Order: sequence, then structure tokens, then C-alpha cells
Amino acid sequence: MPGVIEHSPTFDPKIHIGKEINNITLLELIGRGAMGAVYVGYQKSLKRKVALKLFPKKASSGGSFKIHFREEAEIVSVLHHPNIVTVYDMGETDEFLFISMLLVSGEDLRSMIYRQKLHPVPAKKLIDPKTVLGIMIPTLDALAYAHEEGVIHQDIKPGNILIEERTKRPYLADFGIARSAMNEDYASTVIMGTPLYIAPEQINEEPADARSDIYSAGVVLYEALAGKLPFQKTTVEALLNLKVNNPDELFAIPPSEFCKSIDGELEKIILKAVAANPADRFQTCNGFCSSLRAYRNNRYGTAEL
Repeated sequence: MPGVIEHSPTFDPKIHIGKEINNITLLELIGRGAMGAVYVGYQKSLKRKVALKLFPKKASSGGSFKIHFREEAEIVSVLHHPNIVTVYDMGETDEFLFISMLLVSGEDLRSMIYRQKLHPVPAKKLIDPKTVLGIMIPTLDALAYAHEEGVIHQDIKPGNILIEERTKRPYLADFGIARSAMNEDYASTVIMGTPLYIAPEQINEEPADARSDIYSAGVVLYEALAGKLPFQKTTVEALLNLKVNNPDELFAIPPSEFCKSIDGELEKIILKAVAANPADRFQTCNGFCSSLRAYRNNRYGTAEL
């Protein structure tokens, strides 16, 4: 079984706060990933705040990482959708590779789920289903658009869905391991994605397609509505083994067991999205999105995205 990408032990992102990268001053650390970090930056030339993804060259794996970095930026730069984080620029310095992009002021869905769990009123510890649908429908629309452009995200998870604080608009972020369907040289030598959310076929090193993203989005939808996932494994290896050897057991507990607001129709949509066999899932993200939109409109009335 291929390994999971780990954080680079040689990169301390906090020490770079205050540095200037290509006319952008690093103001605040937002988070870190496997090979780099994301900062709030101030772009002096346009007098605006941006998000800056920074990768130290010393922490990269040489030329192949640099090629992958450029592929990521080029893939995302051609995606123009109101619910996908816009890429402004990419480049490199003597020390770093960087991508500047739209700064979304707000929180990610992961934080939103966790914050709701802390509500003192038991009946309000879960996000309202109408709110969840208002986040997931535009996100799926953005994902469907990416698929139509030949791009598979491969890392759909709550932390990659950002909700803008003022407008409540969701943004799909971090195409850092996205694969272009047109890139025939893409090598799958490591598990692409986050173990909790990736589809079983991704663990088996089978080619990921749109249905792999659909599975991941279905897992996110389950968690956002139910407040938790039905499987609890103490190690990544145990979780991956379960997904490979007994994938049908993952969702043996339906989401309505955790959230009584989930009716039979919505539950059917969720469980279809997370089917272990790709052939049993929605075959397109448009189909998944349309089913959720029809459900929402039938239950809550027509609503703007």
C-alpha cells in the first residue's frame, strides 16, 4: 500500500512571517500542508490582502515537485467559477515557490462543524440541514465545472470548503493535488487525498475520476449533516484497511441515526454518493448536485445559490 504524504520536518512556517515574497508581505499564518504553508499576505502594488501558498525549495523533492507545483497553478488558473478560489499569480524566488490567490475571510466547513458541536443547546449542536445544502450545492456546482474542464480535485474535505463571512458564499479551495484528465504522465505513487474522505479506489491506486470526488463530497455531506462520521478508527492504517477490505461497512450506520432531520429522500442521496462501488454512485457531479437542488427546492422552496 502506498504511503501517505507527511509534513516536512525541516520547514517552520512561523519564522517567515514578516518576510516579503514578490511584493507580498507575509502577515499571518493561516495553516500548513504537507510541503508548505498558507499565509495572509499584503500585496503592496494593488493594496490588497491575498492568500499566499508558500513552498520552500529545500523541503521539496527536487525537480518533480517543482513540475507538480507548476501543474497545480496552471490547472487552477484556468478554472473560473464563482465558487472556486481564484489564483492571481505564481512564481519562485531563490528560496520559495509561491502561488497568490483570493483571500476568503471567514471559516472552513471543518471549523463550522466543530463550532456547532460546542453549542450549549443540545438541539443546536448540528448545522441546520438547509444551511448545509446552501453550502454543498454551490460547492458541487463548482466541482462539476472543474470536472467538465477535465480536472479531478482528489482532496475534497471540510477543510477545503471555505465560507465567506459576509456573503456566506462557499468556495472550493486547495487543488494542490488536483489531476488534469489530460495529463497522461501523472504518476500515482502515493495516496492522493485525506484518508477520512478519499474513495476506496484511490487507496487501491486505481485511476481517480469524477466519481472519486463525488464519494468524497458525499462523505463531507454526511459529516456536515450528522456532525460526525460513522466509523472510528484509531490509526490511518486501520482506516485504509477498512476502506480497501470492507468498504461497505463504512456507512452501515445511516446518517439519520445521528440527525433526525435527515429524511429518507435525503439519506438516499447521501448513501448513493458514498457507495463503495463507483458504478453505484452518481456518475456525474451534475447529477449529484441536481438531486440535492431538487430535494432542497421540494422541501424548503426555491432558493438562490
